[in-house]
Amino acid sequence: MKNRLWGKRVLAIMATATLALPLIAGCTASENKDNEQRVLRVATLWGGQDDSYFRQQFTDAFELTHSNVTVEIVPAVDQGSMYGYGNSEEQPEVPDTLESLKKIMTGDNPVDVVIADTSTVKALIQENMVKQLDPLMQEDKFDTSDIVPSVLEGIKDLGDQNIYALTPTFSSSALYYNKGLFEKAGVEPPTDNMTWDDIFNLARRLTKGEGKDHVFGLAFSTYQGGSSYYSMAQYYNALQLKMFDDKAEKMTVDSPQWEKVWSTISKLALDKVIPKGDEQQDQQTDGRYNPMQGDLFLSGKTAMAIGDYSYINQLIDANKNADKMKDFTKVEWDVVTPPVHPEAPEIGGNIYLSNLMAINSSAQNPDDAWELIKYMNSEDWAKIKARSSYEMVSRKSFIKPKDGLDYNIQAFYTLKPVPPTNTNLDKLYQKMPNLWQVSDKGMEYFNQVLENKKTPKEALAEWAAKGNEMLEKLKKDPKATFQ
Repeated sequence: MKNRLWGKRVLAIMATATLALPLIAGCTASENKDNEQRVLRVATLWGGQDDSYFRQQFTDAFELTHSNVTVEIVPAVDQGSMYGYGNSEEQPEVPDTLESLKKIMTGDNPVDVVIADTSTVKALIQENMVKQLDPLMQEDKFDTSDIVPSVLEGIKDLGDQNIYALTPTFSSSALYYNKGLFEKAGVEPPTDNMTWDDIFNLARRLTKGEGKDHVFGLAFSTYQGGSSYYSMAQYYNALQLKMFDDKAEKMTVDSPQWEKVWSTISKLALDKVIPKGDEQQDQQTDGRYNPMQGDLFLSGKTAMAIGDYSYINQLIDANKNADKMKDFTKVEWDVVTPPVHPEAPEIGGNIYLSNLMAINSSAQNPDDAWELIKYMNSEDWAKIKARSSYEMVSRKSFIKPKDGLDYNIQAFYTLKPVPPTNTNLDKLYQKMPNLWQVSDKGMEYFNQVLENKKTPKEALAEWAAKGNEMLEKLKKDPKATFQ
C-alpha cells in the first residue's frame, strides 16, 4: 500500500515538473536572448571609412541603451570609389545606388535596416523588399499621434497609405518675410496657405528702387546669384512637371503647363520682381569683410525669400551681433508656409524625408531592426535631438522656436512633401551620365526668353525638338556629349 502511494506521488511530481519545463525553458531562452551579443547591420546609400558622424547622429544612443547589440554600418556605395571621378579621359560608370543597395539586402549576409531617401524607399516598396511596419506598430502600440502629420502622410504616400518606414528627422523650408519692409510699404504681410499668385501680387507691391537701391519683392533663395531657370523649380515642383518621360525617350516640355510656368517666371524676372540671377553683387570699397554680402534677405534686398530651416541660425546670429556690423540694423522677420498651387493646395516647399528607416524583408535580425527604428522614432530620442540646427525632429511636441523667439514655426511642417513621381530617375542619370546636359540646354532657351529673343512657347518648342535629338543620341550612346 505504501509503495502504491509513493508511486502516485512520484508520478504527480513528474507531471508537475513536465508542465513547468516549458516555462523554465521559456525564461531561459528569453534571458539568453536578452544577454546574447547580436549584430545589427544597417545599410546607408553612401559611406566611407569614417562613419563616426552617422553613428553620432543615429546609432550611438541606441547602442548605449542596448548594450548587447552591436551596430554595423554597411554603405551601399563606398565613397572612396569615387576618387578621381571626372579627372580621367575615360569617364567611369556612376555607381547605381539602388542596385548596390539591393545587393547588400540579399545574399548570404543581408543587412537588417535600410536608411534612405523617399525615391529609394518607394522603389524598394514596389519590389516588396522592405517590411510593412503597421502590424509591428499595432502590436507594440507605437504612438504616431505626435508625429508631424505632413511627415506621416508623406510616408504613407510612398506605400499606398501603408507605413513601410519611419523617419526621426526631416528638413523643410518656409517663406521668410521682412516685417519692416511691409510696414514701410503699408502692405499686409503674407499669411499661411497663400497661393503663388497671391505671393506674386504681394511681391509686385513690395518691389521698389533702381540700381543698387533696388529691392526685390520675392526671391526663390535667400542668397544672390544662381540662374532663375533652376531656382524656379521651387515654383513648379508641386505641379510634378516632367522634363522628359519616365524612360528619357521623349521630351514633355512642349505643353501649356510648361508655357504658363515660363511665362509667369520670365515676366517676374523681366519686371525685376524676382532676381534674374545675373545681378552684380555689391562690391566693398573699404576692403572689409561683409558677412551680409550676397545675402538678399539679411541685406534688405528682398522683402520675401524662400529659405530652409537652418537659415534661422543666421538670422539669430546676425541680429545678436548687429551692433558690430557697419550699416546693418536688426531684421524683424517671421515665416509663413511656402506658396501653394490651387491644383495642389496641401503640397509645397522643400520637405525632405532623407533618413527614412525601413526593415529589409530578408533581415536576419528583424527584431532588433524594429527596436532600432522604434527607438530612433521615440520621444526620448526626439528630446535629445530637438536642438538640431539643421533638421527638425518628426515629433511635433519637441519642435519649438529657437532662443525663446516667437515665430510661426508651424510654417515649416504644415504642408505635405512632394511625392516622388519617377523612382527610375536616379537610375536614368546613372545609365546616362550626360543626361543633365538636356536640362542645361533648357537654360539656354530660357535665357533667350529673358533676352526677349523668343516667346516662352517658341523657346519650349525648340528645347523639346533639340532635347529629343539629344535623348535619341543618348539612347544609342549613354555617354554622348553635346556642345
